[in-house]
Amino acid sequence: MDDITWPAAMIFLGVIALVIFLVGATMATFLEMRKTRLVAEQETQLRQLVGRYEQLAENTLDAQQRTATDVAELRSRAASIEQLLRTVE
Repeated sequence: MDDITWPAAMIFLGVIALVIFLVGATMATFLEMRKTRLVAEQETQLRQLVGRYEQLAENTLDAQQRTATDVAELRSRAASIEQLLRTVE
């Protein structure tokens, strides 16, 4: 059995440390990329939600305006019916 010299042992430990460092750096990069993708996906979903909210708000405003117009027309009709009834009495 051959004896391992100090320089060979140090080179071996250095290579192992380099491999551990590269694996750690690769994992950190992978996790950061995954996190970035998740954030981008959440931002896309948030934009879609805001778009749906804006569409709903616009539709609600249109419905409110139509309802206000209908109520004004009903008030006008009621006033004319009251006027007609007063003239009949």
